[in-house]
Amino acid sequence: MTLSVWFRRAVPFLLALVLTTVGIRTYLQSVPPAGRSGPAVPTIVYIKPKTGVQDIALILREAGVIRSTWAFLALAYVQGSLKRLQSGEYEFDSGMTLLEILQKIEAGRVVTHQVTIPEGFTAEDIARLLATERLSDPDRFLALVQDPAVAARLNVPAPRLEGYLFPDTYRLTRGMSEEEIIRTMVNRFQQAAPPDFEEQAARLKMDPHEIVTLASLIEKEVQLDAERPLVSAVFHNRLRLRMPLQSDPTAVYMVPRTQRRITASDLQRKTPYNTYLLPGLPPGPIANPGLASIRAALRPAAVNYLYFVAKNDGSHQFSRSLEQHQQAVRMYQGGGKASQE
Repeated sequence: MTLSVWFRRAVPFLLALVLTTVGIRTYLQSVPPAGRSGPAVPTIVYIKPKTGVQDIALILREAGVIRSTWAFLALAYVQGSLKRLQSGEYEFDSGMTLLEILQKIEAGRVVTHQVTIPEGFTAEDIARLLATERLSDPDRFLALVQDPAVAARLNVPAPRLEGYLFPDTYRLTRGMSEEEIIRTMVNRFQQAAPPDFEEQAARLKMDPHEIVTLASLIEKEVQLDAERPLVSAVFHNRLRLRMPLQSDPTAVYMVPRTQRRITASDLQRKTPYNTYLLPGLPPGPIANPGLASIRAALRPAAVNYLYFVAKNDGSHQFSRSLEQHQQAVRMYQGGGKASQE
């Protein structure tokens, strides 16, 4: 049999095979995978990293996303997708076709979670928030925050990352490692920091880590943006005069507490961060400050205040002398123990 004769006889068979393959692919692409009708109802499925295609098919079937693992695997094969499926958290509507499901996993169009980290949150606060969203293991997150090797990898000039987890709104995905989340937050800090951060700090005879530490105190003390430069001035003035900073929040940092109000006994507790008992700045930030507090730490107001006391409405009364401060304490705190920052 000559080649031309063989080819003429083989053409109908080859054409039938191609049409059959095309027909199977078209069928697999267009049929709703789970045979469901009615309004689209989303189903959330999480595919762990390094999950094989057969296990992915089983996960989808058990979740009710697809009806047949065979059909899913067959379509993945004819589409050439067997080795291109990505891990992550996915949302599937009941009206999606098998092809749409496959393409979504192949493209890695995962669910994102919007998480807002408020200014003044500590690393422990952030760890709890992420755990609530099922995005992170809190113990591992905190261990990495306190690991000097991680700080070095992220080019942070400190042994811990408290203070450098920038408060912002993030879009995170399940499956991100704790270090990836931390890296995202630290990168945001580095992007937000003034470009001449070191030069501005040097003009105040401080280094960037000291500025971040000071900014964290301002963040924990202040509610009103207009007062941030004033509180910054109080702290700068006290540092220059070698007066204790006497910042209440430093006395309770990293101390388990059941009550919200800071008491006189809290102020006498011996910790490395208590600026009532130790001079100068604490050894590191006590929270993660926002950009307004960082700017305030770099640009204190040109005032000679040495004291402030809360007026119980979110604002403070500032004083230049101890006598003025004591009068303000009697007026606003009824003679109780007050901060003398």
